[in-house]
Amino acid sequence: MKTPQPLPGQLRAAAFTFQEAVDAGATVARLRHRSLVVPSRGVRQPAHHTFAEQASVVRPLTLVTEFSAASHATAFNLWDFPGFLPGADDSITHISRPDNLAMPRRTGVRGHRGQFFADEIVRHNGLLITSRTRTWLDCSRKMSIEELTVVADHLLRIPRPDFEARSEPFATREDLADMLDRHKGTPGIQKARVSLDLARVGSDSAPETRLRLELEYAGLPEAQLNVPTALSAGVVREPDLAYPEQKVAVEYDGEVHSEAAQIVRDIAREEDFVRAGWLLVRISKRHMLNDASAAVAKVRLALTSRGWSPK
Repeated sequence: MKTPQPLPGQLRAAAFTFQEAVDAGATVARLRHRSLVVPSRGVRQPAHHTFAEQASVVRPLTLVTEFSAASHATAFNLWDFPGFLPGADDSITHISRPDNLAMPRRTGVRGHRGQFFADEIVRHNGLLITSRTRTWLDCSRKMSIEELTVVADHLLRIPRPDFEARSEPFATREDLADMLDRHKGTPGIQKARVSLDLARVGSDSAPETRLRLELEYAGLPEAQLNVPTALSAGVVREPDLAYPEQKVAVEYDGEVHSEAAQIVRDIAREEDFVRAGWLLVRISKRHMLNDASAAVAKVRLALTSRGWSPK
């Protein structure tokens, strides 16, 4: 079989629309060659090619349907939200349009319609997508209150400029509350309201949020989150959760804590707490099983040993 002409350079590393290819100089015959597949009407992509970024597949699907944007589960993934979204299927692209336009209907697409304010559709990596706060609300129908709180904590978290290319949180509590006020009656909004009440600024990860919630559900006092704590002259630590009155600190040790260099740092950290008269409670993934019953027991024991008792 005759070898097809190379595609224009910008079309080789991502899916593209038929019209984009024609505008770039590709012939209709080239676009019908079997080296290209048709994932959806008006879209082409190189056969047997996998793309590292989901956005490269989603982008042309939003372009071939006017006034549309990636949303729901697709936006959840593209924003790299933490947590778990039940029923998510990466092979399906979720696209939303304003409710005065027809529902998007095409192969590989789950269409949605809704009311959108101007700031609820944004551009991200060259792709139109629902904003982070709107995506949080759109996904609330499918998610548990706990998982919605995980995402809310992620949005509210104040970044660490030394490690991140931003200095402001993705959203404020007022931003999330305004989103709820704009869309009264949206399915899942009651769960979103509860999760906003439960959300706190300070959790650095989804496991930290889940641990915090389970401790509070068990009737333990609310902890401070990643607050700088002076332990001695020149020694300041930021425990994941802290109970200053009882001098109890709680750390969630994820997989990174199994690395040799991190183990050395963890030992030094624990020694700093001990020298300052604090108890350090270390929690791992196994302690989070069965509604974090083992984690709750460890923290409760530490608090009661320091004089705390339930009211």
